[in-house]
Amino acid sequence: MDTPRRPERTGFLLSQLGSFAAARFAELVKPAGLTPATAGALRILARSPGLSQRALADRLGAVPSRVVVLVDALEHAGLVSRTRDPDDRRHHRLDLTDAGRAALQGLRTAAEQQNADILGPLDPAEREAFAALVARLAAAHGIDPDVHRGFADHPRAEDGAPGDDRA
Repeated sequence: MDTPRRPERTGFLLSQLGSFAAARFAELVKPAGLTPATAGALRILARSPGLSQRALADRLGAVPSRVVVLVDALEHAGLVSRTRDPDDRRHHRLDLTDAGRAALQGLRTAAEQQNADILGPLDPAEREAFAALVARLAAAHGIDPDVHRGFADHPRAEDGAPGDDRA
């Protein structure tokens, strides 16, 4: 009698790899006083200077009150400036400061190290094929490659420091 075939565990392994990748990134940005949440906000603001707090909240998939706390922390750390939008004084424009742009360079280094750590066991052709397949799957499932979906899953908004894991 044939033994039943074990079901594929690709989804489970992808979940485990994603968890490992997220933890590794958090380790890499922690020395700079950042978290994955603050890093994500900085990346979005670098690509969309002058974004409003509401637009940042929409982009992150987070409630606006959580983003206010996040922006407060980034502003307190000198990484982001918040100014009234001259076209609509009800909104604040968010822009990276010089320190925020410098932190962004550190994030690039952390992301490159994370990629090297995760993809190290693959040869260059495998890395390229894997990256193409992951990008295709992400696009097919409507996953924004610039925003970590888990951002909105952390409802605690009472903290302030960018390096705090609750930010």
